[in-house]
Amino acid sequence: MKKVQEFGKRKEPHTVIIAQGQNIRHFTIRPWVVGLAATLFMAMAVGYLLSTSYLILRDDLLNTAVARQAKLQHAYEDRIASLRGQVDRITSHRLLDQQFMEGKIAELASRQNVLASRSGMIEPLLERAKELGVSASPASTLPVPKLRPGTKNKQARLGFGTSVTNIDTITTGSIAAQDADELPSLTKLADVKSDLHDIERTQIEQIAALSEAAAEQREKIVNTARQAGLPIRALETTGTGGPFIPSNAKDLDAVFDSEIVSFNKAIQELEETKETVRSFPIANPAPGKSISSKFGHRKDPIIGRSAFHGGIDFRAPTGTRINATADGKVVKAGRNGGYGNMVEIKHANGLTTRYAHMSRIFVKVGQRVVAGQKIGAAGSTGRSTGPHLHYEVRSGGKPINPIGYLNAGTRLSDYL
Repeated sequence: MKKVQEFGKRKEPHTVIIAQGQNIRHFTIRPWVVGLAATLFMAMAVGYLLSTSYLILRDDLLNTAVARQAKLQHAYEDRIASLRGQVDRITSHRLLDQQFMEGKIAELASRQNVLASRSGMIEPLLERAKELGVSASPASTLPVPKLRPGTKNKQARLGFGTSVTNIDTITTGSIAAQDADELPSLTKLADVKSDLHDIERTQIEQIAALSEAAAEQREKIVNTARQAGLPIRALETTGTGGPFIPSNAKDLDAVFDSEIVSFNKAIQELEETKETVRSFPIANPAPGKSISSKFGHRKDPIIGRSAFHGGIDFRAPTGTRINATADGKVVKAGRNGGYGNMVEIKHANGLTTRYAHMSRIFVKVGQRVVAGQKIGAAGSTGRSTGPHLHYEVRSGGKPINPIGYLNAGTRLSDYL
C-alpha cells in the first residue's frame, strides 16, 4: 500500500556533499535539473547516433554513387571505343571501295584511250577503202558514254549520256571524270565496260568485214577478167569466216592488230589487181559511139575486095574526142601511111594500141598517158572513106580482136 505523504511536509531535495580536507562543498540537486540533464544526455546520445548513422550512410551512398559513376564512365568509354572502331572500319572500307572504284575507272579510261587511238588509225583505212569502192554493211549504233570534261578536283568523271554514236565513223566511248564522293555504282561501271567492249568488238568486226569485202571484190574482178579473156593470174584459193573475238582485252588487242594486218594485205592485193586490170586496154576510146566495122575479114570499103581488118571502126564525127584505153607511153604520134594521123601507145603485158585517121593529135612521142586521157580528135585522114576512128590492139606486134578487152572493160566498169 502506497505510503501517503503527510500533510504540511515537503520532500527535501537531494544534497551532494563534497569534502576535501577542511573544505566542504555541497550541492543541492533539484528534480528538474536531473530531468534536464537526462533530457540533454538523451538528446546528445540520439544526436550522436544520428550523426554516426548519417556519416556511415553518407559514405556508403557516396561510394555507391562513385562506383555507379565509374561503371557508367567505363560503359561510355567502351561504347565510344566500339563506335570509334566501327568508324575506322567504315572509313577503311570506304577507302578500299574508293580505291577499287578508282582502279575500275582507270581501267576503263585506259580502254577508252586505246579505242581513241584506234579511231585515228582506222579513219585513213576507211578512206582508203572508200576510194577503192570497198564498203561493208553499216554497224549497228550503240549507246556509248559521252566524253565531257571533269570539274572540281579534276578526277575522272564518268558520263552516262543517252547519246547514240554511229560506229561507222569508229567513234569510241568515253570516260570522263568523277569526284571521289560521287563514285558511280558498279552497275554503271559494268554498263560502260560493256559499251566499250561492244565498240571494240564492232571495230574489229568492221575491219574484218572490210577485209572480206576487199577480198570478194578482188575475186570478182579476177573472175570477170578471166571470163572476158584477159590474161590475168587466178585468185588464190582462200578460206572464209568471221574473226574470233575473245573477251579478254589483251586478246582483243592482238585480234585487232591481226585484223589490221589482214585488212592492209587485202587492200594492197585489191589495188594491185585493179592496177593490173587497168594495165590492159579495156577502156572505150570513143565512149558512146557505135561500131561500124568489126575485126577480121571483110570487104574492103575502097576497092571492094575481101581483106583483113586488123581493128574495129567507130562511127565518130570529125572532132570527136579520142581517149587512151589504158595507161602507157606514146611511141608514135604523127602521119603513118594509110593510117593517116595515128597515135600508138605501148602498154604493159606486151600490148600496144593504135588510134588512126584522126584529124588532130594532142600527145607527143615519149609522153606518158593514163586511161581516159584525151589523145586526139576523130577525122578522115589517110586511107579512109569518111570520119571515123580506126582502133587496134596488138600483142607482140600482131593485131588481136579488141572486142574482148572492150567487153571486159564494160563488165569491170562497176569495180574500177
